[in-house]
Amino acid sequence: MSTDGLVVVDKPAGWTSHDVVAKLRGVFGQKRVGHAGTLDPDATGVLLVGLGRFTRCLRYLQEAGKSYRATISFGVATDTLDAAGAVLEREPMSIAPEDVERAMPCFVGAIEQIPPMVSAVKIGGRRLHELARRGEEVERPARPVRVERFTLESFEPGPYPEATVLVDCSSGTYVRVLAADLGVALGGCAHLKTLRRLSVGAFTLDEAHPLEEVQKRNTELVLSPAEAMRGLERVAVAGETVRAVSHGATFPAVGLVGANGGPGPFAVVDENDTLLAVYERRGAGVKPAVVLVTAENQR
Repeated sequence: MSTDGLVVVDKPAGWTSHDVVAKLRGVFGQKRVGHAGTLDPDATGVLLVGLGRFTRCLRYLQEAGKSYRATISFGVATDTLDAAGAVLEREPMSIAPEDVERAMPCFVGAIEQIPPMVSAVKIGGRRLHELARRGEEVERPARPVRVERFTLESFEPGPYPEATVLVDCSSGTYVRVLAADLGVALGGCAHLKTLRRLSVGAFTLDEAHPLEEVQKRNTELVLSPAEAMRGLERVAVAGETVRAVSHGATFPAVGLVGANGGPGPFAVVDENDTLLAVYERRGAGVKPAVVLVTAENQR
């Protein structure tokens, strides 16, 4: 029987996000496993992995804001903008923590970033990292992102100084691009030395589990679909409304979420706190975007 829900993994360095998914397919003995938001192989921290029917809801988690702790190394540029790449330039930089703090506000708020060639962004139907492996480089349009916080946590002086920074940002933000752009703003170059994801939406490192622990405790660590959707506005239904939701019915917005309901999306649960569906506003009504508990699987 398939397990449905979410596992919050503390991804180790050296593993791709796909590696983690493949590992958990074996741990849970099922093929339907996916993740919400790629982490680079050298990065660590919060990786949300969905199981079973809940994989259909992962897009709501993928769109959530993210927080990181990163180390930026100044004076060295690489072709991947991080420590895994080949060095393109090396020049000592004489900067102080005050210089870094003065430059950082320029990267807070609504900004635009050019995706790195080693990203999963598609250009002309092909992923950039696939082109990069062939030695190709193509023009990439800048993409709008939002950085809510970009602050200095600590600073290590020297000819090649390092800064540990904290970043709160929208989905789709490249911290390695922030690092490289900060180096340019300070009159030199820089690359991302380390990256640890501290949170995705409402999920933090405090509840993330190393792979060894997931392997040992498996289903004990799976959050229910309802708990996994805790970042959405919740709507509880009962009686005939449960049956209507399981059939994918459309409702007037006031009829399902009430006069004071927010913009959505809405996690619709029954009296047992089972996630039935996720609904979204469509004009004056609300329609199902994902139905997890259908009339068939209620039987």
